[in-house]
Amino acid sequence: MTDAIVGDIFSNALYIVLMIVVAMIIPSLVIGLAVSTFQAATQINEQTLSFLPRLVVTLLAILMFGPWAVNAVLDFTRDIYMNIPFLIG
Repeated sequence: MTDAIVGDIFSNALYIVLMIVVAMIIPSLVIGLAVSTFQAATQINEQTLSFLPRLVVTLLAILMFGPWAVNAVLDFTRDIYMNIPFLIG
C-alpha cells in the first residue's frame, strides 16, 4: 500500500463526508439567513424564532438525505473491502 493509495482513500472519504455535511447544513443555513433577515426587518429578537425553523429544516434534511448518506458510506466501505486484496499488494 503506497502513500498515493492512502491519500486517494483519504481524499475519497473526506469528499463523502463533505457532501453529506453540505447536504445537511446548507438548507439550515438558508432558512437561518431568511429568518435573520425577517428578524432584522421586523426588529423581533426572539431566540426561539431563529432556532425552531432551523431545527425543523435540519431534521427534514436528515430525513430526505439520510438514505443517500447511508448508501454513500456503505458504497465507500464496500469498495474498500472489495479492494483489500489489491491494496495489500
